[in-house]
Amino acid sequence: MPSIFTWSLIIALLAGTALRLWLAGRQIKTVKANSSRVPPAFADRIAPAEHQKAADYTVASIRLGRRAVVLDTLVTLALTVAGAIGAVDLVWQRSGWALPWRGAMVVLTVVCLTAVIDLPFSIWRTFRIEARFGFNRTTPGLFVADLAKSSLLALVLGGPVVLAALTLMDRAGQLWWLWAWAGWLALMLLMTWAWPAFIAPLFNKFTPLEDAQLKVRIESLLQRCGFTSQGVFVVDGSRRSSHGNAYFTGLGRHKRIVFFDTLLARLTHSEIEAVLAHELGHFKLKHVRKRLLATVAASFGALALLGWLAAQPGFYSAFGVQVPSAHAALLLFMFVTPAFAFFATPLGALWSRRHEFEADAFAARHASADDLANALVKLYRDNATTLTPDGVYSAFYYSHPPATERIARLRRNEVQIDRLADPLDRPIRV
Repeated sequence: MPSIFTWSLIIALLAGTALRLWLAGRQIKTVKANSSRVPPAFADRIAPAEHQKAADYTVASIRLGRRAVVLDTLVTLALTVAGAIGAVDLVWQRSGWALPWRGAMVVLTVVCLTAVIDLPFSIWRTFRIEARFGFNRTTPGLFVADLAKSSLLALVLGGPVVLAALTLMDRAGQLWWLWAWAGWLALMLLMTWAWPAFIAPLFNKFTPLEDAQLKVRIESLLQRCGFTSQGVFVVDGSRRSSHGNAYFTGLGRHKRIVFFDTLLARLTHSEIEAVLAHELGHFKLKHVRKRLLATVAASFGALALLGWLAAQPGFYSAFGVQVPSAHAALLLFMFVTPAFAFFATPLGALWSRRHEFEADAFAARHASADDLANALVKLYRDNATTLTPDGVYSAFYYSHPPATERIARLRRNEVQIDRLADPLDRPIRV
């Protein structure tokens, strides 16, 4: 007879899947209904054909996403409720391998199975959808090379982590999860430091920014904002996609500013400065620190929960695992908890959107709100971002404010700052 663990997962998983499909349907309906009319705020800079392209790209992406959601649900049910994880465990028990090596092989087997199942979606997204709308520049050879590098990297880095976690779970007593949490924190800091210097260069080429005028402008902005970094780099993102982006990476004095070459090709110097000012805002307003602390707290809670579940015999039997083990607990936790964590998505999205508005306001004070708005419009256009999302869908999922709302607020910031800068005008509260 199904236990409380089984029914809880089934209800959460089916409810979450139904909600995802409903939200996707709303988004498709709204985007299609508004595909023939460019919003007035963008009518002078985005052509009707470009707006239609964004709508078609959004619909195609979401339709693929809906299929992936259904398959993910079926895979999760198969691995947990149907007992596939327990079946894989039984197969490896016959190998005669000792723990934790046998447990690591069970984890590797399940991870590889799910990766193989997800692979067709990645291929279709890259070579059908992205190619259809003119974004893909990844060759089949590069796709295979990236896949091989990612798999090898996951094995080299993830293998020891899994072995260490399983060893702690078996030998460190009831509070093993505290030691695991401390190890996870150390690993997270190490990876944040190592990623820009050793891992990212395995996939992309990073070169120092050569545009002297832009470099002077960026250095002036950094000085105004009191920000130090290890340098400004350009990454060859155009090897894989025509999408543009910019980001920070690293910790402390080892922070790097990275621009995609596709982004530099589209924006003016003043627009690039405004985009960078926005990213600087996330650091100066301590958004990065707050998100890091939230991640630390969430990992503490998650590992504490795993520590409790691993000690519950019913947790294993509910999902077809005959012999409780550290690796079974770890795998079940990996596939069970996302079904419940999904319902917290709108809270994280709301928090992220608030940070984006704050970073936009910071950019308006230290660069130009008008330039940031112009840069965003170009990125919306060139990346085929829909300008007319469904309100419920965007409230649930969007980590960045919808285009119309974000541009409108930037325009207000520009007007407010212009008035505040004029001593003859009456001060306006911002």
